[in-house]
Amino acid sequence: MELKVLRYHDTKDATLGLLFVDGVYECHTLEDEYRKTKVKHETRVPAGVYDIRLRTEGGFHHRYMNKFGKDFHEGMLHVQDVPNFEYILIHIGNHDGNTSGCLLVGKSCDDAKEFVGNSTGAYLELYPKVLKAIKKGKKVTIEYTDLDRNFTL
Repeated sequence: MELKVLRYHDTKDATLGLLFVDGVYECHTLEDEYRKTKVKHETRVPAGVYDIRLRTEGGFHHRYMNKFGKDFHEGMLHVQDVPNFEYILIHIGNHDGNTSGCLLVGKSCDDAKEFVGNSTGAYLELYPKVLKAIKKGKKVTIEYTDLDRNFTL
């Protein structure tokens, strides 16, 4: 399974994007802003491709287990091996104050307010798809692509 984040709008506080699952649009995304030099809890992950696995420990896992129950939640969607980052998750949230480098998902977006809405709804649709693939032993990856940055080759 391939998840792709197309980052299209970067501001001083947040990055907005679109998430596709196996080439099909899934939802909006929000994460921290781009920085050349990483600032802890204030920088988005570098563009690239990363594996996703389940994280079955930590505060988020326990909160989501209590919120959604063990029949739905079996671990956080954990983005693996991001250089200079730890515990990058895909989770619920609405603005940059809810992310520390993690990817927030939402069903709606307000670019001007740097906000994604109905995050829980988006998560409830995305999570079972990814969980099913992981449980079947499929490789699940996420690719972050920077459409918002001007790079010269």
